[in-house]
Amino acid sequence: MTVIGVPYHLDEYLSDLDLTPEPSELIIPELPPGEVWPRLAVLYDAVARAVTCGRAEDGRPVVVACGDCLTALGAVAGLQAAGVDPAIVWFDAHGDVQTPETSSSGYLAGMALRLLTGYRPELIASRLGLRPVLEDRIVLAGARDLDPPEATYLDQALIRRRQVPDLAVAELPDGPLYVHVDLDVIDGVELPGLRFPTPRGPDARQVADALGMLIGTGRVAAVGIACTWFPGHATARLIAPYLEIALASGYSA
Repeated sequence: MTVIGVPYHLDEYLSDLDLTPEPSELIIPELPPGEVWPRLAVLYDAVARAVTCGRAEDGRPVVVACGDCLTALGAVAGLQAAGVDPAIVWFDAHGDVQTPETSSSGYLAGMALRLLTGYRPELIASRLGLRPVLEDRIVLAGARDLDPPEATYLDQALIRRRQVPDLAVAELPDGPLYVHVDLDVIDGVELPGLRFPTPRGPDARQVADALGMLIGTGRVAAVGIACTWFPGHATARLIAPYLEIALASGYSA
C-alpha cells in the first residue's frame, strides 16, 4: 500500500509535522510565490499525480497522510485521472462546507467538502481537472461543530449525515469510495495538539472500527488521513496503532 505524505498545512510546509501512517514518499514541490490558490494548485497537482501512480502500480488503496482537509482535492483528482469515479465518506468534526462568501474566518480547509461538490471550480478544481462529486454520493460522518451557514446548507443538501458508530455498509453510495478521515473527528480530549478540538465525539477505537469496516468492503480506492494537529505533540504516535489495524482490514478495490 502506497502512503503519500503531504507535510503541509495549506501552503505552509511543516518539516516537523508528525504524520500517520508513516509515509513511503513525501510530496514537497516548489511552490510559486504569490496568491494561495495557485500555490495550492501546484501542491495538489503533485498529490494527484502521486495518487494516480499509486493506483496504477498495484491497485491497492492509496493513503494520503496530510496536514489539512483541502489536500483531499488532489487525492480525488488523482483517483479520477486513474479512471476511478469515487463516492466520498467524510469523517470530520466539522462540516467543511463553508464558502469564501459564508466563512467568517476565511479558513480554506473549512471549504474542502463544498469545493469537492463543484462549488466555484475556478478557484482550484478546474486547475486540477477535478470533476464534481454529486451531493447524493457523499456521506458526512461525525460532524457536530457547524457554523450557521453550514447547517443551513446541509439541511438542504443531499449529503447524508451519520454519527460514526451508526455508519453502516448498507447506507453507502454505490461504487468505489474515497474515505477521508480528519482525525479531529475523535473527541478532542483524546488527542493533544489538535488545531480545532471538538468535544462529544467518538473515541479512537470507534473511528478505527468504522474505517476498518469501510476498507473491509473492498471498495475503498484511497484513504485520506488529515493529521490536523500542531507539530510537537507526538499525536501521531497515539493514534497510529488504531489506524494500523483499520488499514489492514482489506486491500482489493
